[in-house]
Amino acid sequence: MLQSLDDDKGLNIVSIPLAGKSSIADFMVIASGGSSRQVAAMAEHIDTRLKKAGVEVLGKEGAQQADWVLLDTAEVVVHLFRPEVRDFYALERMWQPDSVDEVVHITADA
Repeated sequence: MLQSLDDDKGLNIVSIPLAGKSSIADFMVIASGGSSRQVAAMAEHIDTRLKKAGVEVLGKEGAQQADWVLLDTAEVVVHLFRPEVRDFYALERMWQPDSVDEVVHITADA
């Protein structure tokens, strides 16, 4: 999977181990593509390679718009983004050890 993303010139490829942290998967892979077309192509290539390897893709979401595509194999969840969408959601920040959460204080004017 990581090789497929590298072959497709994926940007900022990150693999995050989730075992012991979450029951959603053992690993999360996050990568960016420079355009929706590239994101869609990367998702299609991963899907094809996984199926050829006998790995069932349980879910594939967002492929039509291709701003954010999610592929779920139960053991690995892959998130593919356009860069600005990835920056907005910042998923890897949630899973980094020792991450400092930004706290936004909202006050109502009296």
